[in-house]
Amino acid sequence: MSQSKGTVVLAYSGGLDTSCILVWLKEQGYDVIAYLANIGQNENFEEARKKALALGARKVYIEDVSREFVEEFIWPAVQANALYEDRYLLGTSLARPCIARKQVEIAQKEGAQFVSHGATGKGNDQVRFELTCYALWPQVKIIAPWRMPEFYNRFRGRSDLMDYAKKHGIPVPVTPKSPWSMDENLMHISYEAGILENPKNQAPPGLYTKTKDPATSPDTPDILEIEFRKGVPVKVTNTKDGTTHQSSLELFVYLNEIAGKHGVGRIDIVENRFIGMKSRGIYETPAGTILYHAHLDIEAFTMDREVRKIKQGLALKFSELVYNGTRLAFPKGHPFRFPSWPSAPILCVLLPSRLATRELWCYRLVTGKHLPSAARRVSVCLSPGFWYSPECDYVRHCISKSQEMVEGKVRVSALKGQVYILGRESPRSLYNQELVSMNVQGDYEPSDATGFININSLRLKEYHRLQSKVAAKQNE
Repeated sequence: MSQSKGTVVLAYSGGLDTSCILVWLKEQGYDVIAYLANIGQNENFEEARKKALALGARKVYIEDVSREFVEEFIWPAVQANALYEDRYLLGTSLARPCIARKQVEIAQKEGAQFVSHGATGKGNDQVRFELTCYALWPQVKIIAPWRMPEFYNRFRGRSDLMDYAKKHGIPVPVTPKSPWSMDENLMHISYEAGILENPKNQAPPGLYTKTKDPATSPDTPDILEIEFRKGVPVKVTNTKDGTTHQSSLELFVYLNEIAGKHGVGRIDIVENRFIGMKSRGIYETPAGTILYHAHLDIEAFTMDREVRKIKQGLALKFSELVYNGTRLAFPKGHPFRFPSWPSAPILCVLLPSRLATRELWCYRLVTGKHLPSAARRVSVCLSPGFWYSPECDYVRHCISKSQEMVEGKVRVSALKGQVYILGRESPRSLYNQELVSMNVQGDYEPSDATGFININSLRLKEYHRLQSKVAAKQNE
């Protein structure tokens, strides 16, 4: 019997790719430990365990990380209003560092020398998995079969994998009737590849599993009251039947159920992958969509205008970093604490300042870049693999600081695929009804607006004076 090349912990899903990879790793002489993360997907975990053992895995870990996925990864994205390229709520991007972190823990516990995954050589997931592993365990050795010529020359497509599976008695769920790949977690389900690779093709009616078709969804809405504290949802109440949830995991599961019932959270997009190519993806993100709209509303209600402008820029950067795979590291056991940093530049970024040059200087001091460029990096943190990077950690702390006053309740309606804001209230609201009322003068002197308008019109007058002068010269 040949000597083992070592122990490898494989991020195992039970699907076609990782099942074939498990058998292939055994063929190459590795001892394989299969690791399956429970992040809220609809999965028969015991069947997956039996399958991995039957295929030759020495041991199988099934780890429930769904609660930490919500509290340490989804909640920061909610605080940030994270959105990649204006539409994608980052469901897959957020899950990968959560999965990889536990994979590293298992490998270290088992004394394994290697970790492996089934991500392709063309996608973002390879970056997300591996940058997380290298950040948490610099000495780790990674086996990425889809980047190894001896693997991808043998398996040039899914048909080759299917043939290999049949030859080795590997049962797989993919059939010619559902020629696309799925990835599910508590945050969302993504669909891609197969017939979906042609961006002209409409998604088949039977594709969606997490949301009901809006056209056939209920004709009466569910009205939800969502309570936030420091930008984090802490309670949801259905005003129709009085159902209430306060636990983070139960709250999120319930929002998935209600939003999914009303067809909320479907998108069909073409996005830019980190490695440079475009890809088509279809996503269902029911709970995430409701929370995005609700948080956006309570934040606008409670946050200072200038702080919010800066925070919106940071949100873009955060989303990019998440999409690219960076982790926002939290203090253990207290994911939302903002450390006491005496650094003046950070305070200068976070607090509204009348001196724009000071704000720009602060960004340059911390990031080496001007404000708009730095702002774009927030969304980048999450997608390609920078969830654990210092810049993503910095951005997360800034966003967390901005959420200190984001507290209150938002009432939303879910109906026919849409989310409608119905009202909001907060003990920390910056909204002053007396000040804005057309019927009450309050502390505002209308005559003050004359000077304000005159000052703001100066640059417009000068700009058009110059334009008229240039035009007159051209006509001479």
